[in-house]
Amino acid sequence: MTPEARAIDVHQHLWPLELVEVLRSRSSFPYVRDWTLHLAGEAPFQVDPIDHDIAARMALDSSCDKVLLSLSSPLGIEQLSPDDAEPLLQAWHSGAAALPEPFGAWAAIGEVDPDTQALRAHLAAGFVGLQISATQLASPAAVERLAPVLRICELANKPVIVHPGPVPARPHTSEQFPDWWPAVVDYSAQMQAAWWAWQIDGRNMLPNIRICFLAGAGLAPLHHERFTMRGGTPLVIDPNTFVETSSYGRLGLDSLIRVLGIDTIVFGSDRPNAEPTDPQLGPAATYAVRISNPRRFLEGGQP
Repeated sequence: MTPEARAIDVHQHLWPLELVEVLRSRSSFPYVRDWTLHLAGEAPFQVDPIDHDIAARMALDSSCDKVLLSLSSPLGIEQLSPDDAEPLLQAWHSGAAALPEPFGAWAAIGEVDPDTQALRAHLAAGFVGLQISATQLASPAAVERLAPVLRICELANKPVIVHPGPVPARPHTSEQFPDWWPAVVDYSAQMQAAWWAWQIDGRNMLPNIRICFLAGAGLAPLHHERFTMRGGTPLVIDPNTFVETSSYGRLGLDSLIRVLGIDTIVFGSDRPNAEPTDPQLGPAATYAVRISNPRRFLEGGQP
């Protein structure tokens, strides 16, 4: 690795204009009116257009060698029927593929009757890997159902990221939830379920795939002591199962490193939904998390 090597951010969001236009054309969730995003299980969200301006984002990320963008799974696009999902997925892939450096992108695939031929084509065309929703890995049986899709990535030597998924519409009651509730409660619970579902048999089914759980896997690895106390097996570090840093600072990341070690922690910011954090863990840890670990996650190899 050269001294000039720069950071890789494995997790950002930027909506290509093609995707925004299709979202604006819709009359059911998810849809956009002007720049207000409407989702089934979350309060309407006022999007700042500058957050999806290419030049503005490039200026923010001038210190990064590569910025990898994903179609945000909380939109629920992957869960739509194929007829509804296809225009949105096509807009995402065509728009993301046309973005300039330093941007790269994760492919996406519909959950209902997944188009595996299209996925192979996207991976061959340069998409860095596949994003899946944590709700697609919500149980051991779900991991088994998704295994044929994940195997396509494994055979292509392409990594997978697991992203928080959509929040179901809540029953109409008088109880009000604060706007931060989905991101703090629902997303974290989804990521924990996906982590533990993967731990049961995911690696046995897909021995060579590289997979990364975003948002620190909802801090699920910190619960391994409890898992062991309740009859689980001792922790074994898997060098090809990674967790990502977005929304966590010194306390969260230091705790993850104490459990997993440094080699499986990769940098992601979740920009524009969050800003990059500096946990001040020292130059060696910073280099590992921002430079060497993301490259190994994307390309393979030993720590």
